[in-house]
Formats: sequence, C-alpha cells, structure tokens
Amino acid sequence: GSAMAAMRDVEIDPEGTFKYILVRLQRPGGGEQRDIVRGTKAAEFHNHIFEKVNPEMEKLGYECKCLGGGKIEHNSKDKKIRVFGLSTGYGKADHSVTVEILKKAYTDYEITWSDDKK
Repeated sequence: GSAMAAMRDVEIDPEGTFKYILVRLQRPGGGEQRDIVRGTKAAEFHNHIFEKVNPEMEKLGYECKCLGGGKIEHNSKDKKIRVFGLSTGYGKADHSVTVEILKKAYTDYEITWSDDKK
C-alpha cells in the first residue's frame, strides 16, 4: 500500500553513536512485509525506540516485531556508518541486514558492521 511506500526504511540521528533496532513490519494475516531501521540518541534503552515505533505502525495497519538491536555510529562528515553491539532486551540484530537497508538510504556512504561491543 501507499502508506508502506511512503514510510522511510531508515530513520536515524544524523550524527553520533546511539542505539538502534531492526523492526519487521507485517500486514496482519501475512502478505506484505518489510524491515525498517530506527535509531536515536534520545532512547536510553532499545525498548524506548520500539515503544515509539509500534503505535505509529499499528495506526498504519502493521504488526511490528523487533528482530534485535545494536548500536549505530554515524559520522556524517566522513560519510561513514558503523553498526555494532547488541540489545540486552531484544538480542543482536542481524547487522548485515541492517547494513543492506542503510545502504539504500545512504548510497554514498561507507557502511560497515561488526560484532564488537564498542
């Protein structure tokens, strides 16, 4: 649907190091699904991000499932993004999936990931 098309795959802070989650959106009863990345310094814990995303997506008619989390280091000056770490509550997101989603949004960036904690 158009709501899903209009929704951005990636919403992250323009600068700094912050927590992120990978969220799977699905139409109830299956069908259309997609994964989105959300991250912000405003979130002290990963579930704060999910608690904001979930009601927004439910309004649009999607079921949300958090696939895990981690951290994003966003350096806009050097056009670099590093994905690493994990979420205690949700477990580690598949950072390779996150990177593929980020690459679509930040086409001219160098984007890497690792399982490092820091």
